[in-house]
Amino acid sequence: MKGLEMGYSRQREHRVLIIVITLAVLGAGSAVIAAFKISSPWVIGGGVVMVAAVAAVSELWRERYRRIAARRDESMLKLEDGCLVLPDGRLPKVGQIDDPVRLGVHPAIFLSMAPDGDPPLYVPRDVDEQVRGQLANTGFVLLVGDSTAGKSRTAYEAVRATLPEHVLIAPHDRTALPAAIEYTVRESRAVLWLSDLEHYLGTGGLTRERIARITAGKGHRVIVATLRSAEQARLTNPSEDADDTTRSVGRQVRETLEQARTFRLERLFTAGELEGAVACLQDPRISSAVRQAADFGIAEYLASGPELVRDVEDGWDVGVNPRGAALVSAAIDCRRAGYTGPAPRALIEEAHFAYLEAKGGERLRPESLQEAWAWAIRPRRATTALLSPVANAPGAGVTVFDYLVDRRQKTEGPLAQVDEPVILAALAHIHRSEDAEQIAATAERQGRFRHAETAYRIAWNLRQRELSEEHPDTLISWNNLAVVLRRLGRLEEAEAGFWDILAIRRRILGEEHPHTLTSRNDLAGVLKEVGRSIESEAEHRAVLEVRRRVLGREHPDTLISWNDWASVLKDLGRLEQAEVEHRAELEVCRRVLGEEHLWTLFGRNNWANVLRHLGRLEEAEAEFRDLLEVDHRVLGEEHPFTLISRNNLALVLGGMGRLEEAEVEHRAVLELRRRILGEEHPHTLTSISNLALVLRAQGGS
Repeated sequence: MKGLEMGYSRQREHRVLIIVITLAVLGAGSAVIAAFKISSPWVIGGGVVMVAAVAAVSELWRERYRRIAARRDESMLKLEDGCLVLPDGRLPKVGQIDDPVRLGVHPAIFLSMAPDGDPPLYVPRDVDEQVRGQLANTGFVLLVGDSTAGKSRTAYEAVRATLPEHVLIAPHDRTALPAAIEYTVRESRAVLWLSDLEHYLGTGGLTRERIARITAGKGHRVIVATLRSAEQARLTNPSEDADDTTRSVGRQVRETLEQARTFRLERLFTAGELEGAVACLQDPRISSAVRQAADFGIAEYLASGPELVRDVEDGWDVGVNPRGAALVSAAIDCRRAGYTGPAPRALIEEAHFAYLEAKGGERLRPESLQEAWAWAIRPRRATTALLSPVANAPGAGVTVFDYLVDRRQKTEGPLAQVDEPVILAALAHIHRSEDAEQIAATAERQGRFRHAETAYRIAWNLRQRELSEEHPDTLISWNNLAVVLRRLGRLEEAEAGFWDILAIRRRILGEEHPHTLTSRNDLAGVLKEVGRSIESEAEHRAVLEVRRRVLGREHPDTLISWNDWASVLKDLGRLEQAEVEHRAELEVCRRVLGEEHLWTLFGRNNWANVLRHLGRLEEAEAEFRDLLEVDHRVLGEEHPFTLISRNNLALVLGGMGRLEEAEVEHRAVLELRRRILGEEHPHTLTSISNLALVLRAQGGS
């Protein structure tokens, strides 16, 4: 895409240069008149007027040419250690970045009457004052919203207005983040810019500890990031049956996001924002966008989002560009499956056949593959392409316009499954450990544990080669693999893996390091599942004691251990003790995290479940109904935690003999789980079993 941007810049420069030369020739009119000895006063007078006018216009165009050439020189930034730097290798200051596209802002539509090469005028947003005020403080600022809601442009204008002399550190991807952080902490005034934050989270990414390191000490350093709403939902949506490692990794991501002062931008502009747009109507692009404001956000229209969607939809028509539309559809689903880096062309080509066949195959009269690619990577109205080539990406990789991904995620849900052939194709074309991790995590969350195993194994092997066998990130990949083996029921393999990982972590990190304690907790979980519950209880209790001493009674990891220990007590039949411990842990969660925090809701569910096993069914019913009210309000009716609570309420109703009510609840949960999780997800199968038991109790089938 950068090559295309430079190409368009050069075209604009050449057009302006031609005009300058033409005007210069016209400006030589007086010399021409003298050379041909023209004596007519009308011709001489007209020539003098023309020359004066041309000279004035020519000077304007010469100035414009100088400006464009200067902007070209300023924009010739490069990547060094994966971060944006000036041609001489220095990190730029915020005020030196004149082109917001370099920082993730979508290129704007081209209109012939618009200022050539200049970004559209900025339409002020309601959050501007708050964002700029927050930037005055050291910390982490996060803008969340739909694709093309204007997040990056709002952030760009805010830092330009408030921090122009700060050094700008913009890493290209997560692998460049360590170098970027080192650059940041060395500067007294710096902005760490993370566009599309999902690319900088997870193993080896931004953490609460790294944020603290950046913001500690003297000076003024800020992290400015953007995140799509669908990605926020995916990242903050915990798995229903998460174990210690999965919960710990998910919690680390959520804790990272919780460090930010978050501002939300809506796709459609508010009435106040549209009033502010009136001051920008001299820009024909803004004027055109305002006329469409009832249907589209201004930033959405400027980025040609709706137009690109129409292009894909129209491309499916017979004889138009059905193969190109299939390539785009395949790229969208590769991204949804977790392939966050540039997807190799071979992967998209392999996956696209299924989409083409599903729409009609040869009956659509598809174009050649070469024509399809040319159509897909062509920028629309001098702005974003459907698929954008990435320089030096493995396999000539391309990225898909995130607006298209956003639209699909909003339609089907951020965790909706893609077809299995896409997963299999993606697994065969992985080049980066980060992509393997993301594909694995997505598959694991959806209950597709066989695919998660394959992807985690790829990540583990890649990290052994890239880093070392005992590098902390390599051990995380190995631990994730062991977790999935446990979920697949391959408990002996999982136990052996946890023992090996624990031995390395004990030797390298020490007995009380958080990662060592996580391994012990995971091992304790496997011991319970292989029937060694007494050993499991002792191990969970030991980890809890260390975490209380080292981390404190109220640390999230301590609360995880406390909950796990109480759950083992329940399985051992020590129900009264389990009820006491669950209730005590819940009280801490309520006080420290708040009534509506996910772990508080999780604790309430576990406590109510113990009440059910104790036979205190009326208390359990009341607690589950109250919990469901909070779940619906805070999480929504289809959130996995909401479905857990609803399923458990149905179990209580069945235990009370209210079988018809239980059947209604089990059917509703089963329908939702089938649609959201898929037919083969473990929790869907559990719902099928629960419904069957109720029907049998009713004498049905």
